[in-house]
Amino acid sequence: MVLDRTRRTVVTVTAAALFAVVLVGCTSGPAGPVPTYTPTGSPSATTQPTNPVLIPDGTAAENKDYFDFVNESFYATHGKSDGRSIVDNLVAAGFTKQAMEVTFDNTQVTAADSIIVSVRVDGQCLIGQFGISRYSSDIGPMLSTGSCLIGTTRPITW
Repeated sequence: MVLDRTRRTVVTVTAAALFAVVLVGCTSGPAGPVPTYTPTGSPSATTQPTNPVLIPDGTAAENKDYFDFVNESFYATHGKSDGRSIVDNLVAAGFTKQAMEVTFDNTQVTAADSIIVSVRVDGQCLIGQFGISRYSSDIGPMLSTGSCLIGTTRPITW
């Protein structure tokens, strides 16, 4: 019984000390310097974000922002959609249809979970994936076959 009372006392004192340390950590000390904002330039000057543009003779890296801009805008409106619409949208944005590959919209059983489109640019590949919940992209090397995507892709014959 004395041992239980001693343990309880030790636990109570330890808890009280821990609580005191926490409270001390919550108090604020003297206020530091307050940051101030100093505008630069003229008050009427505003910077407008600019949309990326296609660089026809550029590299894949130079055109990735534009590729993503086009595809992300399309995805925001249409979601995963279908391969033909994705390709047609990229063509309308200035990419060359003959440099593109696209995966099939459907498997033998059901609709594909994602559609992947690629564009060969200066010996590299811009690759965009339109998934159920998001769009993602990357730059990859062109394969030794001259293709960007592995396996059988959908013929772009329209």
